[in-house]
Amino acid sequence: MSVDTPRADAEVRDIVKIYGDSTVAVDHVSFSVERGEFFSILGPSGCGKTTTLRMISGLDVPSAGDVLIRGEPMGRRPAYRRPTNTIFQRPALFPHLTVQDNVAFGLRVERLARDEVTRRIADVLELVDLVGYDRRRPHELSGGQQQRVAIARALVKRPAVLLLDEPLSSLDLRLRVQMQGVLKRIQDESSTTFIYVTHDQTEALAMSDRIAIMNEGKLEQVGPPDDVYSRPRTRFTATFVGDTNMFDGRPDGDGHFLSNGLSLVAQGRGAALCIRPERVVVRESLPDQPEWNVFDAVVEDVVFHGASVRYRLRLPGGHELIADRSNDAAGSVAPGDRVRAGWHAPNAVMLEG
Repeated sequence: MSVDTPRADAEVRDIVKIYGDSTVAVDHVSFSVERGEFFSILGPSGCGKTTTLRMISGLDVPSAGDVLIRGEPMGRRPAYRRPTNTIFQRPALFPHLTVQDNVAFGLRVERLARDEVTRRIADVLELVDLVGYDRRRPHELSGGQQQRVAIARALVKRPAVLLLDEPLSSLDLRLRVQMQGVLKRIQDESSTTFIYVTHDQTEALAMSDRIAIMNEGKLEQVGPPDDVYSRPRTRFTATFVGDTNMFDGRPDGDGHFLSNGLSLVAQGRGAALCIRPERVVVRESLPDQPEWNVFDAVVEDVVFHGASVRYRLRLPGGHELIADRSNDAAGSVAPGDRVRAGWHAPNAVMLEG
């Protein structure tokens, strides 16, 4: 992947991180982040995403490779000398200081003029929707408000890149969803480049302009949320980003994919075929038609998810298939019912391995 992008605020060039026991935490990772982009690094625990973020910030030094911020190599430059700020899982506010003084702390270290400090604080508190909270202390704020103070404290210094390491993970689900919208609005209005680390697929899909998928220290795929979800390039991406039905097998050379007794209409070649549950159609009657894979199936389980219903189906030969339907279209299908299930072949994705 090319990283020679003039508009890039951050470039990660072939970075490697090896710890003392020869453990490779990050293995030759490269990507670029454009100015004003909300860029997420997504992956499971231990995949190397936080280590990558720490190398961008200067908290860790790469074993090989380099990080560039707005075209300038960072080398071994420490965190406090980089044009970046980092927000962690916990806000880490000073409990004895007011909101205003927490936000102003970094500016006063830089010895800016009092009028400039006052103006910047007012601007950033308006940005994070905390006007009128300047005299409160952290214990008087909700978890979401505390995290917004941490964001304000980071943005008030006007970093080239804001780094966020799972900042919403300690919040309850309702507040986490609310804060996703707040973060995206702040990023849009400030035009600040965000690099956001998360293990939450829904979070990354909802907020990001592009997502980098990491697994076992390596980069699996980089692209817009729709591409990563709808056109995964690897088995890991297909299974980690959302649910999928996976069929292993081989192409027969005649437009079909053979998988343990099933002959599936397929477009393209590969060693596996995946189809997302929402792409599977379930009906009492579904006729055979060109470019479709249609089967007799038995409903084994029905799970209510509020806005949608998930069916677990059994196909001929014992294959399991999951299908999602909107709640208003679910009908009265129950476990034990016999139905017809299938998908349009172009909606499936072929994977190499």
